[in-house]
Amino acid sequence: MKKLNSIQIAKKLREKGVVLFSPLDFQRMFEASNFSARNFINRHISTGLFVKVRNGLYAFSENMPPRFLIANKLYSPSYISFETALSFYHIMPETIYTVFSATPKASRRFTSLSTDYAYHRIRRDLFFGYLAEKIESVTVMIAEPEKALLDYLYFVDLKKKTLSDRIDIKRVSKKTLLKYARAFKRKGLLVLISRIYDK
Repeated sequence: MKKLNSIQIAKKLREKGVVLFSPLDFQRMFEASNFSARNFINRHISTGLFVKVRNGLYAFSENMPPRFLIANKLYSPSYISFETALSFYHIMPETIYTVFSATPKASRRFTSLSTDYAYHRIRRDLFFGYLAEKIESVTVMIAEPEKALLDYLYFVDLKKKTLSDRIDIKRVSKKTLLKYARAFKRKGLLVLISRIYDK
């Protein structure tokens, strides 16, 4: 590894705006060997320079990443959806403490830095309707409002979630909602949409 001390490394991470990184990212940034990178990272977790997010994923303590970015990186591919996105868009008024995401992979749950992250598996052909949005100065993958609502209603239809009676339907486009709903090919989903609009 180049003779870089913690002050020089912190300076470079600050300049590059790095918030999350893997040992491989660290190797490339500092032209270090795998052993040297891992050794340096592990040593400086104890000094407080770095924070372990999970095995193989670390944060620069001066520039801690927002929860949505952690969610994207903890388990990918994934995007923020369900109640978390609905709360973000003010479609659902409740404060949601767990960060819910959609993924085409197996469903998983993690706890990292005192936050719970839940990943619900959806069919690969339903892994769409999300965008790259700048939130808290970083770019994260989050469902569009209509897709977040459909992902949520899909799980209500599967009897895996309970339908909230406080959904603000005025904040979504009915045209986009129905267009995306066709991809799910579930009659029960259309029934739920009608019920919400008929309230």
